[in-house]
This record gives sequence, C-alpha cells and structure tokens, in this order.
Amino acid sequence: MDKLYPLKFKPIFKEKLWGGQKIKTILGKDFGDLDNCGETWELSGVPGNVSQVINGALKGELLSELVQKHQSNLVGKSVFDHFGNEFPLLIKFIDANQDLSVQVHPNDELAQKRHNCPGKSEMWYILQADEGASLINGFVRDTNRDEYEEYFNSGNIMKLLQEEVVNGGDVYYLPAGRVHTIGKGLMIAEIQQTSDITYRIYDFDRVDKHGNTRELHVEQALDAIDFSKPEQLKSVYETSPNQANSIVATPYFSTNKLFINQKKHISRTELDCFKIYIGVGGTGKIAGESIKFGEVILIPAILKEYEIEPDGELELLETYIEL
Repeated sequence: MDKLYPLKFKPIFKEKLWGGQKIKTILGKDFGDLDNCGETWELSGVPGNVSQVINGALKGELLSELVQKHQSNLVGKSVFDHFGNEFPLLIKFIDANQDLSVQVHPNDELAQKRHNCPGKSEMWYILQADEGASLINGFVRDTNRDEYEEYFNSGNIMKLLQEEVVNGGDVYYLPAGRVHTIGKGLMIAEIQQTSDITYRIYDFDRVDKHGNTRELHVEQALDAIDFSKPEQLKSVYETSPNQANSIVATPYFSTNKLFINQKKHISRTELDCFKIYIGVGGTGKIAGESIKFGEVILIPAILKEYEIEPDGELELLETYIEL
C-alpha cells in the first residue's frame, strides 16, 4: 500500500451567477474559460465533485478512493467508524461579486429524510472584504413561522434579517437552520459538512444570461429554518503567535487560527483524525510540503509528528473533527 503524506488537491472551479474574478486576481488560480468563478472546491468528497490529488506518488487518485483504501490511516479510526467511506468535510473558497441568494441549509435529520445526505453547518473566514461589504446572519429578533411568512409574502423579508458589515479576518459559524447570505464584495474560506443542499428563499428577482430566474425553495425552507435570533454573530478569538487559537468549536468540526513566525513542532498523539490546513496569509511549509495563501493541505491521521516552517510569517486555519 502506498505511503501517506501531506496531500494537495486540484481545485474544482464553479461558475456562478454572482461570481467574480478574485479567485484569479487575489488567489492566483486560473479558472480557464469560465466567465467567472464563484466557488473553488479545494477539498471535496461530494459525489460528482470529488477532489483529485496533484502532488507526490498518489497524484491522480481521487479522495474517495483514498478513504476507501486507507480508511483510518487517512481520516482516523473514530472518524472512519462514524462516517465510513464518506470524507466528512468540504473546503471552499468563495468570491461574491454580487450578493448570494438569501438561503438556509437543512440539519442532519431533515437532510437525511429528504435527500439521504448530511445536513450543512458551515463556517466562514473572511479572506478579503471590499469596504462596506456585509453579510446576512439570522434574524434581528426571535420570530416564528407565521411572522416570517407575513414578512416574506409582503416582500419585506430583508427587514427581518440581521445585516452586519465585516472585515478581513472575521469569523462566523452558521449552524444548519440559520438564514444567511454572503454579501457582494466578500471573499471567504468556507468549511462545512459534506453536503450541497441549499434552499433558496429569495434571490433579489435576478435572471441569468438567458433571462431565467433561479429556482426557489420557499416551502422546503420553512421546515429547515431556526426562527430564533442567533446568540452570537461573530466569533471572538485570540491572536497569540505560534499556538492554536480556537475560532470555532462545533459538533461537526473544530477550527483554529495559527499565526506562525518560527518553526513549530506539531505532536498530536491525542488526536485520531486528519488535519486540514488552509493558507490565509504568507508562505511556508507543513511537513515538508509548501503552502501559501489560497492553498489547502490534508495531513493524514497517521502522520502524528511534523513541523510547520514559516517563510517569515504564515497564517493558517487548522481544521479537524473531534468525536
């Protein structure tokens, strides 16, 4: 069996009605003949969109094949016992050149019932924000289905939603059921459950280049919505250098922010899980593999000891699952 090592994957580029050019101009990724790129899926086990290795001896292999072949050596015993051959996280970069639709994602129970797949809880790390750019994150107050439908049917749904201006480095956790949208002028790194189920509630009456409106899921969304006001909007986190600063801790994944300015040894004998590193600033190496802003590396669970070496300064998101 091939030996596991830090893995990089080929991005999967997605043209979107609301997509822009920042994937190319800021992240330096060439999305070819597409008019724009709204999303690049950096690490995905979603059927039909499975990531392919681009480095080392396993180049060309699919993530799904690696999970089946290497099982707990790749993802960790507890993770494999729980998720089987499904890789449990999806990592994206998103460029919103226009507002995304107002939307909601179902939780595990509803998604399994309707779609036979996991729900979608997610987090956003703001990579770059145009001045004044904002997002929608839940309701301005506790509401209920009747009031929500009243606002929706009268065309006033936006008045019930919480808008917040954001800056680079801001972090948001959006559990399944939270009504939300990414606003125009934001580029984000998104970490989420492996699910592609979205219920669009409102799409600003937009049409595509063929004059067609996008499908809405108004009725489906009603059973998915959490009508309570969020207890916390933006995550508050420490910025201590050369240590793991927790920014999100959820039942689905945990994420730390690392500010590295000297060689750091990682020893994780206590964590039986893969780790994903997302470059959000600077350059360096992780276990001998180079990483820079806009790149993603998967560290197999079997690799328990390794070094992070910055070229001056390196900023990373570090994501894993604790079961």
